[in-house]
Amino acid sequence: MVTRDSNILEAVQQYPVIAQVFQRYGLGCIGCMVASGETLGEGISAHGLNADIVISEINEIIKKDA
Repeated sequence: MVTRDSNILEAVQQYPVIAQVFQRYGLGCIGCMVASGETLGEGISAHGLNADIVISEINEIIKKDA
């Protein structure tokens, strides 16, 4: 599971399936150089999205993939 404080790059490396959620929202965070030093909360919010909603979707897809 991930939280708002999870590092973007580490989260994607641990749970590659979450790339689907990033793509759905048009988030290019995965390939962004900032991803290694930014949290999910920071990255998602920077794109004007509700981080709690997106992170909830990410955790749902992680559960389904397990």
